[in-house]
Amino acid sequence: MPEQPILETERLILRPYVPGDAPDVQHLAGAWEVASTMLNMPHPYEDGMAEAWIASQREHFASGRQANWAVTLRAGGALAGGIGLRIEPEHERAELGYWIGVPYWGQGLCTEAARAVLRYGFVERDLHRIGATHRVRNPASGRVMHKIGLTREGTLRDFDKRWGRFEDLVWYGLLREEWEARNA
Repeated sequence: MPEQPILETERLILRPYVPGDAPDVQHLAGAWEVASTMLNMPHPYEDGMAEAWIASQREHFASGRQANWAVTLRAGGALAGGIGLRIEPEHERAELGYWIGVPYWGQGLCTEAARAVLRYGFVERDLHRIGATHRVRNPASGRVMHKIGLTREGTLRDFDKRWGRFEDLVWYGLLREEWEARNA
């Protein structure tokens, strides 16, 4: 089985999840403020859910269709969030997704992690396109997408239903040639 790479930035280490991350994932990702902005994040995040999800990650990476990293602080190693790619190899594209725990908001960690994952997607996975979405009511996520060079491509009206309410999603995308031009 292929080993998932560790990605390093100035302040972060993005590494595969380990079983010991489960309590922090449950606590940070399960917070209402985080879960409410995600398409599939459970809330409440029940006992055992994080353990089961973490246990599935190695196989998902080996399938070539997903790559998810724990976003950890270089200083001290605390888990601050998660980031990943849902990959469609047949189309050479992926969707970027991320979350950052509330105590770590406003520090630029998501932008820093996302830049590293874009590099991985375009250089290591040779993807042609990486896209991402955010809920209209979560403009902070849109600011991250803008900062990392994604272009707003449109709004998907009433695209999904979360907790009984339809919500609009804003779609962003970036092509490898655009990324290469910005990072030459």
